Amino acid sequence: QVLLAESGGGSVQAGGSLRLSCVASGNTINMFGISAIYMAWFRQAPGMEREGVASIARDGTTTYAASVKGRATISRHNFQNTLYLQLDSLKPEDTAMYYCAEARSMSAPPLLPASYPNWGHGTQVTVSS
Repeated sequence: QVLLAESGGGSVQAGGSLRLSCVASGNTINMFGISAIYMAWFRQAPGMEREGVASIARDGTTTYAASVKGRATISRHNFQNTLYLQLDSLKPEDTAMYYCAEARSMSAPPLLPASYPNWGHGTQVTVSS
């Protein structure tokens, strides 16, 4: 079982930046590290469906949603077992709960929520105009 813990959310003004972190732990991580799993960031605003923001595959390939492309950077620190999401030029429409997710294998689109069986509890991002 992989445990995921997000942090780094907060309230910022439009145009600002935030860096979200997700620390992964558990036996699989201890044995093989964060590069052995597929990871992604999702977000969900009130009354909206959960949507994929960015993903990173085991080989480091990244995928971004069109809504954040050019403003978001997903990365991971293998030795610290931490996944990051840098969000720049934030907009009020970026306001949502942001979740970290992981999967051992990937046979579906990497920004599809159903592709990930394991989720963190989320960190809130609020962007004011």
